Amino acid sequence: MTQAEPHLLLIEDDPAVSRLVGIELRHAGFTVDQKETGRAGLAEAAQGSYDAVILDLTLPDIDGLEVCRALRALSDIPILMLTARGSLPERVEGLDAGADDYLVKPFAPAELVARLRALLRRTNQQGEHERAQAVLDVGELHVDTLRWEVSFQGQPLNLTRREFELLRCLALNQETVLTRDMLLERVWGFHYGGQSNIVDVYIGYLRQKLTAVGAPKLIETVRGVGYRLRAQDSQGASEAQAE
Repeated sequence: MTQAEPHLLLIEDDPAVSRLVGIELRHAGFTVDQKETGRAGLAEAAQGSYDAVILDLTLPDIDGLEVCRALRALSDIPILMLTARGSLPERVEGLDAGADDYLVKPFAPAELVARLRALLRRTNQQGEHERAQAVLDVGELHVDTLRWEVSFQGQPLNLTRREFELLRCLALNQETVLTRDMLLERVWGFHYGGQSNIVDVYIGYLRQKLTAVGAPKLIETVRGVGYRLRAQDSQGASEAQAE
Protein backbone atom coordinates (compact mmCIF):
# COMPACT_ATOMS: atom_id res chain seq x y z
CA MET A 1 0.00 0.00 0.00
CA THR A 2 1.17 3.51 -0.84
CA GLN A 3 -0.27 6.98 -0.44
CA ALA A 4 -0.62 7.18 -4.22
CA GLU A 5 -3.30 4.51 -4.25
CA PRO A 6 -6.81 5.87 -4.89
CA HIS A 7 -8.87 6.18 -1.71
CA LEU A 8 -12.50 5.09 -2.18
CA LEU A 9 -15.65 5.31 -0.08
CA LEU A 10 -18.12 2.44 -0.49
CA ILE A 11 -21.70 3.05 0.74
CA GLU A 12 -23.48 -0.31 0.57
CA ASP A 13 -25.85 -1.89 3.11
CA ASP A 14 -25.73 -5.50 1.86
CA PRO A 15 -22.95 -7.19 3.89
CA ALA A 16 -22.25 -9.82 1.24
CA VAL A 17 -21.97 -7.29 -1.60
CA SER A 18 -19.94 -4.90 0.55
CA ARG A 19 -17.50 -7.63 1.54
CA LEU A 20 -17.06 -8.89 -2.03
CA VAL A 21 -16.61 -5.41 -3.50
CA GLY A 22 -14.19 -4.43 -0.73
CA ILE A 23 -12.04 -7.50 -1.33
CA GLU A 24 -11.97 -6.96 -5.10
CA LEU A 25 -11.11 -3.28 -4.81
CA ARG A 26 -8.30 -3.85 -2.33
CA HIS A 27 -6.95 -6.65 -4.48
CA ALA A 28 -6.95 -4.18 -7.42
CA GLY A 29 -4.84 -1.72 -5.42
CA PHE A 30 -7.43 0.66 -3.99
CA THR A 31 -7.82 1.62 -0.35
CA VAL A 32 -11.46 1.40 0.74
CA ASP A 33 -13.57 2.70 3.62
CA GLN A 34 -17.03 1.12 3.93
CA LYS A 35 -20.28 2.45 5.38
CA GLU A 36 -23.68 0.76 5.54
CA THR A 37 -26.09 3.73 5.65
CA GLY A 38 -26.57 6.95 3.77
CA ARG A 39 -26.11 9.13 6.85
CA ALA A 40 -22.89 7.38 7.84
CA GLY A 41 -21.61 7.64 4.29
CA LEU A 42 -22.37 11.37 4.07
CA ALA A 43 -20.70 12.03 7.42
CA GLU A 44 -17.62 10.10 6.30
CA ALA A 45 -17.50 11.88 2.92
CA ALA A 46 -17.68 15.27 4.63
CA GLN A 47 -14.74 14.44 6.91
CA GLY A 48 -12.55 12.25 4.72
CA SER A 49 -10.53 12.84 1.58
CA TYR A 50 -11.65 10.46 -1.15
CA ASP A 51 -10.93 10.05 -4.84
CA ALA A 52 -14.34 8.51 -5.61
CA VAL A 53 -17.55 7.21 -4.01
CA ILE A 54 -19.28 3.93 -4.87
CA LEU A 55 -22.92 4.34 -3.90
CA ASP A 56 -25.73 1.81 -3.61
CA LEU A 57 -29.13 3.32 -4.35
CA THR A 58 -31.15 1.10 -2.00
CA LEU A 59 -30.10 2.11 1.50
CA PRO A 60 -31.97 1.53 4.78
CA ASP A 61 -32.22 5.16 5.91
CA ILE A 62 -31.95 7.56 2.95
CA ASP A 63 -32.69 6.92 -0.71
CA GLY A 64 -29.46 6.70 -2.66
CA LEU A 65 -30.55 9.46 -5.04
CA GLU A 66 -30.80 11.87 -2.11
CA VAL A 67 -27.39 10.75 -0.89
CA CYS A 68 -26.01 11.36 -4.37
CA ARG A 69 -27.44 14.88 -4.49
CA ALA A 70 -26.03 15.63 -1.04
CA LEU A 71 -22.60 14.31 -2.06
CA ARG A 72 -22.68 16.41 -5.18
CA ALA A 73 -23.51 19.47 -3.11
CA LEU A 74 -20.39 18.78 -1.03
CA SER A 75 -17.97 18.44 -3.93
CA ASP A 76 -17.36 17.28 -7.49
CA ILE A 77 -16.07 13.91 -6.30
CA PRO A 78 -16.67 11.14 -8.88
CA ILE A 79 -19.69 8.98 -7.97
CA LEU A 80 -20.33 5.50 -9.34
CA MET A 81 -23.78 4.10 -8.56
CA LEU A 82 -24.47 0.43 -7.87
CA THR A 83 -28.11 -0.58 -8.16
CA ALA A 84 -30.65 -3.10 -9.34
CA ARG A 85 -32.67 -0.26 -10.92
CA GLY A 86 -31.71 -0.76 -14.53
CA SER A 87 -34.38 0.89 -16.69
CA LEU A 88 -33.42 3.84 -18.88
CA PRO A 89 -35.52 6.42 -16.94
CA GLU A 90 -33.95 5.23 -13.68
CA ARG A 91 -30.45 5.45 -15.15
CA VAL A 92 -31.15 8.95 -16.42
CA GLU A 93 -32.54 9.96 -13.01
CA GLY A 94 -29.41 8.66 -11.29
CA LEU A 95 -27.06 10.45 -13.66
CA ASP A 96 -29.04 13.67 -13.39
CA ALA A 97 -28.82 13.42 -9.60
CA GLY A 98 -25.07 13.83 -10.00
CA ALA A 99 -23.65 10.37 -10.62
CA ASP A 100 -20.78 10.02 -13.08
CA ASP A 101 -21.33 6.36 -13.93
CA TYR A 102 -23.89 3.63 -13.30
CA LEU A 103 -23.45 -0.12 -12.84
CA VAL A 104 -26.49 -2.41 -12.64
CA LYS A 105 -26.58 -5.41 -10.29
CA PRO A 106 -25.63 -8.16 -10.70
CA PHE A 107 -22.26 -7.05 -12.03
CA ALA A 108 -18.84 -8.58 -12.54
CA PRO A 109 -16.27 -7.23 -10.02
CA ALA A 110 -13.76 -6.91 -12.86
CA GLU A 111 -16.12 -4.49 -14.65
CA LEU A 112 -16.50 -2.41 -11.49
CA VAL A 113 -12.72 -2.12 -11.19
CA ALA A 114 -12.39 -1.21 -14.87
CA ARG A 115 -15.12 1.43 -14.66
CA LEU A 116 -13.54 2.99 -11.57
CA ARG A 117 -10.15 3.19 -13.23
CA ALA A 118 -11.69 4.76 -16.33
CA LEU A 119 -13.68 7.20 -14.20
CA LEU A 120 -10.62 8.28 -12.21
CA ARG A 121 -8.55 8.55 -15.36
CA ARG A 122 -11.21 10.66 -17.07
CA THR A 123 -11.59 12.85 -13.98
CA ASN A 124 -7.84 13.48 -13.80
CA GLN A 125 -7.69 14.31 -17.51
CA GLN A 126 -10.67 16.66 -17.22
CA GLY A 127 -9.09 18.33 -14.20
CA GLU A 128 -5.85 18.98 -16.07
CA HIS A 129 -7.73 20.24 -19.11
CA GLU A 130 -9.97 22.50 -17.04
CA ARG A 131 -7.03 24.01 -15.17
CA ALA A 132 -5.44 24.83 -18.52
CA GLN A 133 -8.69 26.40 -19.76
CA ALA A 134 -10.29 27.79 -16.62
CA VAL A 135 -12.07 30.72 -18.27
CA LEU A 136 -13.74 30.36 -21.66
CA ASP A 137 -15.07 33.27 -23.68
CA VAL A 138 -17.23 32.53 -26.71
CA GLY A 139 -18.08 35.92 -28.12
CA GLU A 140 -19.89 37.69 -25.29
CA LEU A 141 -20.64 34.44 -23.50
CA HIS A 142 -18.37 34.02 -20.46
CA VAL A 143 -17.88 30.56 -18.88
CA ASP A 144 -15.81 30.32 -15.69
CA THR A 145 -15.12 26.61 -15.18
CA LEU A 146 -13.54 27.08 -11.74
CA ARG A 147 -16.27 29.27 -10.26
CA TRP A 148 -19.01 27.39 -12.12
CA GLU A 149 -20.41 30.68 -13.38
CA VAL A 150 -21.84 31.62 -16.77
CA SER A 151 -22.87 35.05 -18.01
CA PHE A 152 -23.81 36.76 -21.26
CA GLN A 153 -22.97 40.46 -21.54
CA GLY A 154 -22.57 40.42 -17.76
CA GLN A 155 -25.97 38.87 -17.10
CA PRO A 156 -25.66 35.63 -15.11
CA LEU A 157 -27.29 32.38 -16.22
CA ASN A 158 -28.68 30.10 -13.55
CA LEU A 159 -27.74 26.63 -14.83
CA THR A 160 -28.08 23.20 -13.28
CA ARG A 161 -24.90 21.17 -12.90
CA ARG A 162 -25.64 19.08 -15.99
CA GLU A 163 -26.56 22.15 -18.06
CA PHE A 164 -23.29 23.78 -17.04
CA GLU A 165 -21.27 20.70 -17.95
CA LEU A 166 -22.95 20.52 -21.35
CA LEU A 167 -22.31 24.21 -22.06
CA ARG A 168 -18.71 23.88 -20.84
CA CYS A 169 -18.14 20.93 -23.16
CA LEU A 170 -19.50 22.91 -26.11
CA ALA A 171 -17.40 25.96 -25.12
CA LEU A 172 -14.23 23.89 -24.83
CA ASN A 173 -14.88 22.78 -28.40
CA GLN A 174 -16.36 25.99 -29.78
CA GLU A 175 -16.97 26.06 -33.54
CA THR A 176 -16.49 22.26 -33.58
CA VAL A 177 -19.43 19.95 -34.23
CA LEU A 178 -19.90 17.38 -31.45
CA THR A 179 -22.09 14.36 -32.09
CA ARG A 180 -24.75 13.29 -29.61
CA ASP A 181 -22.69 10.22 -28.70
CA MET A 182 -19.66 12.42 -27.99
CA LEU A 183 -21.72 14.67 -25.74
CA LEU A 184 -23.24 11.69 -23.91
CA GLU A 185 -19.79 10.30 -23.20
CA ARG A 186 -18.13 13.57 -22.23
CA VAL A 187 -20.96 15.14 -20.23
CA TRP A 188 -22.84 12.17 -18.81
CA GLY A 189 -19.86 9.78 -18.82
CA PHE A 190 -22.19 7.08 -20.05
CA HIS A 191 -23.22 5.51 -23.36
CA TYR A 192 -26.93 4.74 -23.52
CA GLY A 193 -28.03 1.63 -25.35
CA GLY A 194 -30.54 2.31 -28.09
CA GLN A 195 -32.02 5.76 -28.69
CA SER A 196 -32.02 8.57 -26.16
CA ASN A 197 -33.04 12.21 -26.59
CA ILE A 198 -31.41 13.38 -23.34
CA VAL A 199 -28.86 15.52 -25.22
CA ASP A 200 -31.59 17.21 -27.29
CA VAL A 201 -33.62 17.88 -24.16
CA TYR A 202 -30.71 19.59 -22.40
CA ILE A 203 -29.76 21.55 -25.50
CA GLY A 204 -33.32 22.86 -25.39
CA TYR A 205 -32.91 23.88 -21.74
CA LEU A 206 -29.70 25.77 -22.56
CA ARG A 207 -31.25 27.55 -25.53
CA GLN A 208 -34.17 28.71 -23.41
CA LYS A 209 -31.89 30.12 -20.71
CA LEU A 210 -29.61 31.81 -23.24
CA THR A 211 -32.59 33.38 -24.96
CA ALA A 212 -33.89 34.63 -21.60
CA VAL A 213 -30.77 36.81 -21.15
CA GLY A 214 -30.85 38.09 -24.72
CA ALA A 215 -28.20 35.83 -26.20
CA PRO A 216 -28.45 35.10 -29.93
CA LYS A 217 -28.83 31.55 -31.25
CA LEU A 218 -25.32 30.42 -30.31
CA ILE A 219 -25.99 26.67 -30.22
CA GLU A 220 -26.34 25.42 -33.76
CA THR A 221 -27.87 22.10 -34.78
CA VAL A 222 -26.04 20.34 -37.59
CA ARG A 223 -28.71 18.05 -38.97
CA GLY A 224 -27.95 14.36 -38.62
CA VAL A 225 -24.66 15.04 -36.82
CA GLY A 226 -24.91 16.97 -33.57
CA TYR A 227 -24.33 20.45 -32.14
CA ARG A 228 -21.75 23.22 -32.01
CA LEU A 229 -21.37 26.45 -30.08
CA ARG A 230 -20.64 29.50 -32.22
CA ALA A 231 -19.14 32.80 -31.14
CA GLN A 232 -21.80 34.69 -33.09
CA ASP A 233 -25.36 34.11 -34.23
CA SER A 234 -25.17 32.01 -37.39
CA GLN A 235 -27.79 34.33 -39.01
CA GLY A 236 -30.68 31.96 -38.55
CA ALA A 237 -28.80 28.79 -39.47
CA SER A 238 -29.45 27.34 -36.03
CA GLU A 239 -33.20 27.81 -36.35
CA ALA A 240 -33.29 26.61 -39.95
CA GLN A 241 -31.34 23.44 -39.17
CA ALA A 242 -33.01 22.64 -35.83
CA GLU A 243 -34.57 19.22 -35.76
